Amino acid sequence: MTRRLVLATRNEHKVDELRAILADLVSELDLEIVSAAEVDGPEVPETEVTFLGNARLKAVALAEATGLPAVADDSGLAVEVLGGSPGVFSARWSGSHAGPGAGRADVDRANLRLLLEQVADVPDEHRAAAFVCAAVLALPDGRVEGVEGRVDGVLVREPRGTKGFGYDPVFVPEGGSRTLAEHSEDEKNAISHRGRAFRSLAPTLRLLLGGDRGGSGAGA
Repeated sequence: MTRRLVLATRNEHKVDELRAILADLVSELDLEIVSAAEVDGPEVPETEVTFLGNARLKAVALAEATGLPAVADDSGLAVEVLGGSPGVFSARWSGSHAGPGAGRADVDRANLRLLLEQVADVPDEHRAAAFVCAAVLALPDGRVEGVEGRVDGVLVREPRGTKGFGYDPVFVPEGGSRTLAEHSEDEKNAISHRGRAFRSLAPTLRLLLGGDRGGSGAGA
């Protein structure tokens, strides 16, 4: 019987990305991945000061509210010269700069503009940054497991590429020459912070969600 796994997000970009990253596991365990919006899940304020804390907060609240296994992530960009900011404030870094009634795409553009303004005078050799993602699985019975993934890189001076979302157009992974927005979906998922975090979480998902199907908890 198909089992539902709910994602603690209403961001359709993120839902699509996570469905792609977890595709093999979904098939193996006969899971149906649904968003918080599809099950009328609560919107949980991100009040913690760490990625892992926010992800845990959202996953636990969603599992309690829906009675379903819930996965949440919190991720963002940490810029070295900004002391690790935007960090947990990445999604709302520009505050009200996007204007009243702004949609997600408007906010993303405002965040990007503000970040580039803040590092405009920073020399190339000091533009190090990292994308960080914490992923947490919470079960209705109270069990909680979490992991983190990270990809290091540098910030370019102008947005490049049309794929991805958020800060992808200005982030070049370490050792590469293209921004994440210039990568295909499969290329990005193979190296991204979110891909790394959820692949690390996959053995836990297999163990805790596949136990009644003979799941072994072996590596992803």
